[in-house]
Amino acid sequence: MRLKALTRAAVTAAALVTTVIHPAQAAPPGASSSYAPLPPHNPFAGPDGTATMHGDTGSSDATPLPGPGAGPLSSHRTALQSACPTVLVGADGYPVALCTTIFGRTPTVHLLDPGSGDSLAQLPLTKGTLLGGVYAYLDNRDRLVAIDGNRTLLRIAHHRTPSGDWQLTVDSSLPLTGAVPEGDGSVGIAPDWQGRVWFATASGVVGTADDRTGTVRSLALPAGEKIANSISTAPGGTALATTHALYLLTADPDGTPRIAWRRPYDRGPGRKPGQLSWGTGSTPVFFGPGTGTDYLAIVDNAAPTAHLLVSRTDSGEQVCSVPVLQAGGSGSENAPIGAGSTVFVAGTYGYPYPALPADAGPSVPDRADFRGGLSRVDVRPDGSGCDLAWDTALRSSAVPFLSTGDGLIHTVLREPVIPGTPATTALDPYYYAEIDPRTGAVVRRKWLGSGFLYDTLQMAGTIAPGGVVLQGTVTGIVRITTP
Repeated sequence: MRLKALTRAAVTAAALVTTVIHPAQAAPPGASSSYAPLPPHNPFAGPDGTATMHGDTGSSDATPLPGPGAGPLSSHRTALQSACPTVLVGADGYPVALCTTIFGRTPTVHLLDPGSGDSLAQLPLTKGTLLGGVYAYLDNRDRLVAIDGNRTLLRIAHHRTPSGDWQLTVDSSLPLTGAVPEGDGSVGIAPDWQGRVWFATASGVVGTADDRTGTVRSLALPAGEKIANSISTAPGGTALATTHALYLLTADPDGTPRIAWRRPYDRGPGRKPGQLSWGTGSTPVFFGPGTGTDYLAIVDNAAPTAHLLVSRTDSGEQVCSVPVLQAGGSGSENAPIGAGSTVFVAGTYGYPYPALPADAGPSVPDRADFRGGLSRVDVRPDGSGCDLAWDTALRSSAVPFLSTGDGLIHTVLREPVIPGTPATTALDPYYYAEIDPRTGAVVRRKWLGSGFLYDTLQMAGTIAPGGVVLQGTVTGIVRITTP
């Protein structure tokens, strides 16, 4: 009875605050040139902002598309009985999601209706590592590019059948078995500016695959270094972070990867609670005020306080190391946002994941409350260092992303079912939120729902054309828009 009473109380309280506008900031800040430029468009990827989990191949976690406009917000959950960490949108406007079924953990591609969010077609893939594979991207023909559990590079297209129904089919496939060891799995994938597909595996293998010629080349990184996050590409090279160091790689004419530079970071005494591996939780982020790729950013795993690390892309020289996430728990499993001269870092310290990779190991400490955190750091105009602009304890439960179209940060907040307490429960309510990047203040929010069905599990959202936010959850996708 007490459980039912708490559930009713949580739902009732949340419904009363479906939309909150802070009176002092009732108008959105608007687009700001201080967050430009974003990384240049990759000609072998889909539209900027929606082609990859992190927006673009530079992993800026920023998009030129504006979010929902003024007016009351509405939300709709599409139940897919799957966790959906990757929701992408092609030039044709059709969202494509890579999800993993709750039962069986089978990776499954869904084509979604752009108007309703409902699944129009689905295609199961061969199961691989934890969650069946998370990272994928859309190419310049709106095909999903992914590596399945058979260590095969796939390009998956969508089209209508003669009867008018939608269908997902494998357009091309290229085995990577000679480069990816048996039992290993892909953790990162992105195209470069020559049309090759770069990939990285959990055991520390990085490679290129050219499915136009069938050429596959690879390089094993130093023994003991694992890769737990995705990779990023820019005209100057490919960036990845192992559990020990940040790398920039280039390729020989035949595609063989070469290390341009390597910069170790403080990986701390062990995996922090709320992280999935012992090391950085960041996909490296290209950003900068000149070309959009002047710098690379990751968050280290230093204890007790994590640091934002900014390095020069061309040389690997460190620009700054700034303590972040001091208002909440200081640790992050998420890639930062990088735009112009500004970086935003979201904290995941203590986030209660329902499952961990088999080799995650114990956390240090063994548990912690999820208090959240969001920090803003600005690189000085002369590149002489960085400054912490603000630090707040927002409990973001998704990867935040910045819209340069509306000048707002978009994310989902996980609030305690009992206000003022640090504990997380199965009854916690979830709110879509818009945040002023100048101050860190929430300017608007919308209750999405309460409980496990709405857990966004630190997954990334996407703004689709028309101001529609598509946010993955552990059971499907939530669609947020204005009527």
